[in-house]
Amino acid sequence: MAKVEKQELYRLQALPLDEKIAIAQKAIREFVEHFGVDGIYISFSGGKDSTVLIHLCRQLYPDLVGLYSDTGLEFPEIRDFVQTFDNITIVTPKMHHREMLKKCGYPVVSKEQAEWIYRIRSGTSSGAIQKAFYGLNLDGTPTRFKLSEQWKYLLNAPFNIGSGCCKEMKLKPIAEYVKKTGRVPIMGTTASESALRAQKFLQYGFYNLEGKKAQCTPMSIWTDDDVWEYIRRFNLPYCKIYDMGYDRTGCVFCMFGAHLDKEPNRFQKLQRTHPDLWRYCMKPYDDGGLGLREVLEFMGIPYENYLLEEE
Repeated sequence: MAKVEKQELYRLQALPLDEKIAIAQKAIREFVEHFGVDGIYISFSGGKDSTVLIHLCRQLYPDLVGLYSDTGLEFPEIRDFVQTFDNITIVTPKMHHREMLKKCGYPVVSKEQAEWIYRIRSGTSSGAIQKAFYGLNLDGTPTRFKLSEQWKYLLNAPFNIGSGCCKEMKLKPIAEYVKKTGRVPIMGTTASESALRAQKFLQYGFYNLEGKKAQCTPMSIWTDDDVWEYIRRFNLPYCKIYDMGYDRTGCVFCMFGAHLDKEPNRFQKLQRTHPDLWRYCMKPYDDGGLGLREVLEFMGIPYENYLLEEE
């Protein structure tokens, strides 16, 4: 696909759902025609977007395999929901999530900010301080991201910080599957999810056919409203975690973006809906838990639901 201009992205995002469905189906067909049904997998997380994606894909190609990466700390409702689908391959990491936190650090703020903090503190990146503090590469060209003034205090945090959790727990098992099968993904990501995903769509459009970067993102121009309208229109089953007040799925312990949550935030909700899981997340690391309490307190992010005290 050719590059997409930003104004064209805005125009596409404003289209009615029927047109977005037709565009998505066209992208899926062209991608499958290129790689073949046996050369593709559907990236399936059990969340609402990938639930729509797998329906879109299998309406056209019923035999497309789905791939679910189970980190070991997904919502139990997500795991149960994934099990209701046929032809889903499940991959798991070789590393336990407690071991991963010790190696990679805690995922806080955002992937970009956590990565800069990790590089500066570990000294593993040449010119990391110049890049992170001044936004300049060693040759003087600007970096895409730099460490925000707001988060520089985290350089002195009494715990490790990093962005490597997703790579270790999700991407490595997927990479092993890809190496073994040679398949390439159709993914349910949208440009509205983040600036990075919007940037990728502007660069590649709905799919990329080149080597290791090959992937198809047929729902790139969809919004959350589009996803829910599609679910209602086709009466699709969806994971009940959304009916429990959550608007995101994925690893329960993830703190990326937690500072932006409105109260009750994700951890206050977790205390109410999954108290045992919440206690495990908050329990000190040296006592067999994940140690999130220390991290959240240091960052000033609430993690207890005070309303439970009043009930």
